[in-house]
Amino acid sequence: MAGSAPRVRVNRLVLYTVLVVITGLFLGPFGWLVLSGLKTPAELAASPVHWLPAHVQWHNFADAFNLVDFLGYARNSLVIALIYATLVTLSSAWVGFGFARLEAPGRKALFGILLGSMMLPQMITLLPTYLIFAKLGMADTYWPWVLWGLSSAPYLVFLFRQFFAALPRELEEAAIVDGCGYTGIFWRIFLPQSWPVLSASFVIAFTWTWGDYIAPQLLLSTDRTTLAVAVTSTYVTSAGTPVTNLQAAASVMYVVPILLVFLVAQRGFVAGMSTSGLK
Repeated sequence: MAGSAPRVRVNRLVLYTVLVVITGLFLGPFGWLVLSGLKTPAELAASPVHWLPAHVQWHNFADAFNLVDFLGYARNSLVIALIYATLVTLSSAWVGFGFARLEAPGRKALFGILLGSMMLPQMITLLPTYLIFAKLGMADTYWPWVLWGLSSAPYLVFLFRQFFAALPRELEEAAIVDGCGYTGIFWRIFLPQSWPVLSASFVIAFTWTWGDYIAPQLLLSTDRTTLAVAVTSTYVTSAGTPVTNLQAAASVMYVVPILLVFLVAQRGFVAGMSTSGLK
């Protein structure tokens, strides 16, 4: 027993060291992005690499904010992300509830097909997606994100299905005895108990949409497009050359809202990810 305490301290020290190293690897790209936003274009293009800016260019952030309609593009991204995240979270919860609690012929096969759809690369569906929405007159509108949200998402359905399958069967049996249908069971009993998965699903869906570049570039005009597209395409010189330091500064401001969303909802996010796989 006397020798176990030092061993425990050594194990903890090793564990914390590994966690610090891993954290540094994950934060390294973001730190480099911040440093790039504080340099001049000449320093970014210099060889060998200038790790630190000779003179910190704080005005890069102000320039990146003022040279384009930054708030307007951010508003577009926020509207699309909130619409999609809210709708896809609720629709995925409903579909996951059906797979978890309802008995029907072919349920397992349908669930397998649903999971198999996650294997399809997005590039395969780009052209059909654009043609469908163009034919329906929904190009340059936010209706595609509404329809995508109402259609649920396979990964989120999987999370909700795993969570709802772990809840006791007695909950719905008691509700059925009291005369409650499955719609009422979902809204009154199951959904209020699923706040960890709801939080995790909302954060995941919000991040998907906020960081999506392809769909807005494909479907939206310049005025309606999102911040992801604006950051990559609007900071250029008259000759069309990218202004990399302003792009880096704009990218830092672009990432901050996602970090804030995760920090606010991290407890529910971690709880949802850890409990969805338990049976």
